[in-house]
Parts: sequence; C-alpha cells; structure tokens
Amino acid sequence: MEPKRFLFVSADAALITDLAWQVREEGHDVKYYIEAESDREIGDGFVSKIDNWEAEVDWADVIVFDDIWVGSDIGTGALAQELREDGNAVVGGTPNTDHLEEDRGYAMDILEEHGVNTVEHHIFDSFDAGIQHVQENPAPYVIKPLGEVQNVKRLLYVGNEDDGSDVVDVLKAYKKAWGHRMKGFQLQRKVEGVEIAICGFFNGNEFIDQVNFNFEHKKLFPGNIGPSTGEMGTSMFWAGQNKLFKETFGKLEGWLADEGYVGSIDINCIVNENGIYPLEFTPRFGYPTIALQEESIESSTGEFFYDLAHGNDPDVTVHNGYQIAVRVVLPPFPFDDEKTYDENSRNAAVVFDTESRDGIHLEDTKRIDGQWRVAGESGMPLVVTGKGETMQAAREQAYDRVDDIVIPNLYYRDDIGERWIDGDGDRLQAWGYLGPHAE
Repeated sequence: MEPKRFLFVSADAALITDLAWQVREEGHDVKYYIEAESDREIGDGFVSKIDNWEAEVDWADVIVFDDIWVGSDIGTGALAQELREDGNAVVGGTPNTDHLEEDRGYAMDILEEHGVNTVEHHIFDSFDAGIQHVQENPAPYVIKPLGEVQNVKRLLYVGNEDDGSDVVDVLKAYKKAWGHRMKGFQLQRKVEGVEIAICGFFNGNEFIDQVNFNFEHKKLFPGNIGPSTGEMGTSMFWAGQNKLFKETFGKLEGWLADEGYVGSIDINCIVNENGIYPLEFTPRFGYPTIALQEESIESSTGEFFYDLAHGNDPDVTVHNGYQIAVRVVLPPFPFDDEKTYDENSRNAAVVFDTESRDGIHLEDTKRIDGQWRVAGESGMPLVVTGKGETMQAAREQAYDRVDDIVIPNLYYRDDIGERWIDGDGDRLQAWGYLGPHAE
C-alpha cells in the first residue's frame, strides 16, 4: 500500500496519540489536532501537530476521531457524518451512535427494539425518586451516572447489599456532593456472571469477520479493589462471529449500516448460564483497548483503518492467542490534584532499561531531544502490552516489559489477566459461549 495521509482529531482530550504514532511509524503521513489546551503537548516529538484540523480536511485521505466528546458535549458523530456526506473517508460515529454512550436509556431502547436481551434498568433525574425505587424494590443495583459526569469514573457504584441499603446511602451522598452536576443516572439491576466486552469493527456497511473479546480491569488496585478508574488494564483475544457476537451486534448490524457508522464499537456485557446481558456501549475506540488491538493486529494498522474508512473489507491478520495491556500511571491518578501532580509527575523522565520499545504504547507522553517525558495533566504516560499462546504467557511478556521501565512513583495493577486464568475462561467455555459449539 502506498503511503496515505491520515488526519487524527481529538476534539476534547488527547486520546489517540499512540494510534497516530503507529500509523506514522508504518510510513504514512500523519497530522494530529488536540483541542484541550492542557493536553496539546501530548505526542510532541512523536507526531506532527496542527492548530486547525478543518483546514486539513482536503489534505487527508482518512480522518480519524478518537471520542464522542467535543468539550463537555457529544458532537464528533455530527462532525463525522457531515464530513462523510461531503465525500470524505472518516473513522467516526453519527449523532445517534454518540447518543448510545451519553444516554444509557436510549441505548437500552435500541437494544430492546432489535431483540437484544437487557438487564432490568430505570432512568432517574431525581435522587429522591431513585432512592424511593430502591427502597420499594430492594435488591443490589449498579449506579451509572448519565451525561458529561459519567466520565468521572469513580462515580460508578456497584451495590453489594441484597436490600439495596448501600445504594441508598451512596445516592444520598451523591445528592449532596454531585447534585449540581449529575443531571441523571441509571439504576441497573446487578447480575452475577462474567463481565466481557464484545468489540467489532464496522466499515459503514457490515462488521469485519474478526471480533475482539476483551476484559476490562477498572478498579485501581489488584483484586478489583479501590476507586473506579477509566481502566487499569485489559486482557483480550480475537475470534469469529460466535454466539456472543450474534446475540448482540449480530442483531444491530442493519441499524449500524443505516447509520453509516465506521470504526470500533464495543458492548460490555455480563454473561452467565442463563443468558447475555448488555450493560453499556462504547461507540468509539476504547482506551487502552486500542493500544492492545494495535499490538495484536499483525498486518498493517494504517491499511486496516484506511480500508475501514473507505467501506472496504480489510485483509487483517490478528494474533492467534491472548493479549494483555497494563496501564502505567503516576500520582495523583485517578484523582485531580495539581500540587501532587506538579511535585511527583509533571515532566518526569521516562527511562527504559533496554533499547527495545516493543509493547510500549503512548498515552500522556512527549519526546524532547530524544528523551521521553510525561506530558499533560492526567498521570497516564504509558500502556505496556504483551501477547502469547496462553494468557499466562501474555502476562509474563507484558510484566517483563513493565519491569524495564523506570519512572519515579509509577504504579500499576499486577493482576491483569488473572481473572481469565482463575476461572472466567472455564465458565465461558462451560456455558457454551466459546469453542466449537459457540457458533
């Protein structure tokens, strides 16, 4: 494939730096725009940056949006749709697919309209009404904020008490602390089982044959303890369009084609012996999922996204095994504390014990005179990946690579992938979702 011109757009925070770098390393021309002023140094020294992405639209062979947000509002889907209508090749959503993430009630309506099984759920715009519902219908629930505040990941709460009393207490606390910002929330009945995300790549007309199955590790500490973060690590594998896919995205393929969606779309589910229960959509790239998907796509990443954006069927080769990603973070992640960040993390040097950069992926990083340094204000400099024929082999490779990184005060979860080894894989197999009988 001849070199192509890729325009990457972060209409809010800088998220797609690593994919832009990967595509550049493959020999393509890359330009990258970042809207958030605090993030504009991210990627310096790795990719070419621009100040006005609209001025580069005619230059680009492919335009890639990294998220649904334009500042505090959804909006990249509308931009992508307009650009496609003007004849541009775009990786991005539509107003309706943006809405899948921003409005969980709408997402559940779409699932139900297309015959996909859903968990019992209720949308509230009043804390008092939500509290009353739990008291009148005692059970464990999950609290999921709606709108812009859902990006504050630590507000997601998974109830443990059978009478819902802990959920009532949390809702009362949120009313006091977050009532001015949390305009609504979803209460979702808690379901026990294995949490698994099904991720497909859509070319505007259909899904590609290869489906990505991944397992998120959202809590800060090993053992799934502590505050919720965006993500501390991911384990995954690729497979065909099996039962998990057919019972979820298989039923939505026509709707996505009508929308003209292009790119990665993920649906997180709880599955057990009784069924598949979708929880939420990610109608965009996942982070750090995309870094791990890059690592496991063994053919050209740039060619893959070029074909996807142009409505072609990509000839993609993926790693036939297991993969894990570990997010390496710094204080005060996942919280915001400027003083702590300034004292411990800002501009910190990223040092490697080896010359190899295999499995090292960028998040909030810049390069100055050849020296890698921490950039931005979030304390998420790197994602480290590994792959192998078994999940344990993937773990060993990834953590060997983490051991070669020297940044003062770094921390990470050391148990990514263990849930699969400890029984999740066996349960999915026993319930008929994997293996030769899962088609």
